[in-house]
Amino acid sequence: MEKAAKPTRLLDLIELVHNIPFDFDFSALYALYLPNDPRPHGYMLPETVTKMPWSPEFDVQHESRSIKLSDSSNGLDTAAACNKAFQQVIDDAIAANVFPSVHGMHSEMYKIMGANQFIHLERFMAPLFGIAARGAHLTAYVNMPEGIKVWVPRRAANLFTYPNMLDTTVAGGVKSDNSPFQCIVAESDEEASLPRDFVEKNARATGVITYMTKSRVTQLIRPDVIYVFDLELPSSMIPVPKDGEVAGFELMSVEEINAAMFRGEFKPNCNLVMIDFFVRRGIITPDNEEDYVEIAARLRRKLPVPTTLAR
Repeated sequence: MEKAAKPTRLLDLIELVHNIPFDFDFSALYALYLPNDPRPHGYMLPETVTKMPWSPEFDVQHESRSIKLSDSSNGLDTAAACNKAFQQVIDDAIAANVFPSVHGMHSEMYKIMGANQFIHLERFMAPLFGIAARGAHLTAYVNMPEGIKVWVPRRAANLFTYPNMLDTTVAGGVKSDNSPFQCIVAESDEEASLPRDFVEKNARATGVITYMTKSRVTQLIRPDVIYVFDLELPSSMIPVPKDGEVAGFELMSVEEINAAMFRGEFKPNCNLVMIDFFVRRGIITPDNEEDYVEIAARLRRKLPVPTTLAR
């Protein structure tokens, strides 16, 4: 596993996650194509392509480094045919325990962004196919006399990924049949016991973060999309763990969050969410941050895969 250098600037915290350069040569990877769509929807490592138990519906061309999924329904139900083909390959890979990162478990569905049909595949397998992941993060804050404070959870010790690390107030992967807002409303209840009607009325969509990341553990390369939401809480409303994924919540000042980020206590992509929040709230400004323009650019990158339907 690659060892990251100790961050000294906010830009370093971003680059720990957004670690694929803008001029990266994707031709070294295998492009994944869906039926009747000339746009690549994912990029796969050669070693992943070699290990994947492909079915006949996938045409793997090593010379052109492409993988093309065919429509076995001949246009009668393209989405169902594609979903079935993906699931067969995923089932076979999980059954054979081909990829340690999947750890033999099935997971909820992620939809493929920008696909012309409703095509989805299991969350744990999505990074192997290099498709864009959709996440939703909510920052719940309180306006105090001394300034803004944010409710910060600590992840439970038994979680498979990033145990014991700090996180954004509420966060989750957006399931294939959910909108980002629906994800936030559900996760606010499940993770923090926040009243559903209060969240539905007061949570505000505030933008999106996009980046390309290479995992230091698995070496997989994938695009990531984070929909960000803000929620101001009254001082009397205190988040409480509910579903076992959170060990507890702490109301932290900007200075405390900043120090924790540089100590490496936050789940890495949550640093981006907190930095984005500080920029939008006027806490990070061009006057107090010399990397301001570069920080803003790094929080929103044009991705190499579609995020909208073909026109």
